[in-house]
Amino acid sequence: MRQDVKSLKQITSPIFEDIKLFQKEFEDALHSEVRLINTIAKYILRHKGKHIRPILTILAARVCGQPTLNSYRAAAMIELLHIATLIHDDVVDEAKSRRGWPSINRVWKNKVSVLMGDFILSKALINMIGLKDFEALELISKTAEQLSAGEILQIEKSITKSMTEDTYYRVIFQKTASLVSTSCELGAITSSRQEKDREAMRTYGARLGMAFQIKDDMFDLLGSEAETGKDMASDVRKNMLTLPLIHSFSTLTKAETRQINAILRKRKKSSRVLQELRDIIDSAGGFEYARHKIDEYSNQAMEAIAPYPDSPYKQSMIDLIAFNAQRTK
Repeated sequence: MRQDVKSLKQITSPIFEDIKLFQKEFEDALHSEVRLINTIAKYILRHKGKHIRPILTILAARVCGQPTLNSYRAAAMIELLHIATLIHDDVVDEAKSRRGWPSINRVWKNKVSVLMGDFILSKALINMIGLKDFEALELISKTAEQLSAGEILQIEKSITKSMTEDTYYRVIFQKTASLVSTSCELGAITSSRQEKDREAMRTYGARLGMAFQIKDDMFDLLGSEAETGKDMASDVRKNMLTLPLIHSFSTLTKAETRQINAILRKRKKSSRVLQELRDIIDSAGGFEYARHKIDEYSNQAMEAIAPYPDSPYKQSMIDLIAFNAQRTK
């Protein structure tokens, strides 16, 4: 899909006031009586991400009905859960940067980082209970389980070297798309409670989440740290196969397959070696195939919300699909 892409500021302008309400819930949830926690929380808030997931919760609530206090609480809880996961991921991955700034584990070391991730997770749980909604609680609990299971499945497949395309889709649904899907479904639960709304928002979020993770996996191979704010080629360095590489194995000659395997076996992968890998993947059509899958999932996300009447909020959900497909970080 190719169209003029709006900035995130333009996309979120219809929910400007809603975002303020979410932001207050989010910042209140991060507050503590412990000075170090507040110091790290300020660091997180200063270097905040795009808030895509809470934005989706609010937009979904607007498309399905009227946001409630629970909509803003759910949006804050989703962002807390997401941040806790990122902090723990950075410790596991020994990441040096996040969003263009030193990662929390690099500044405060692993022990404090793990404990801060645990603190934020506990805050997410408190927020979750505050919803007092059994359907929302059940949905979020299952999603939290999937987030961890997806990461562990990916590690398992990197160890056994048995990643297939089908397994890859299962991994990225669990570790990324499940949370995006839940973000959208919570918007429906907290505003309309209609099953058709839950199904539409769940599907939209799942498809957008799949496209989002495939895009991130392409950045890992093609981007630069200056552009994305993340450690580059971290998946390749850990021998975690993502879609461009998985597809390439299905089209390469035996000699080219041996060449890629030799690169993956290298303990230290220099910039020259990584460029060699990119060239092989590109010639094998791996990047083009990944772009095709992003378009496929993006179109499915569009179809999920097609029945809803036109509105600024529906348009923002459509614009987010294009934003993801053509983002550069």
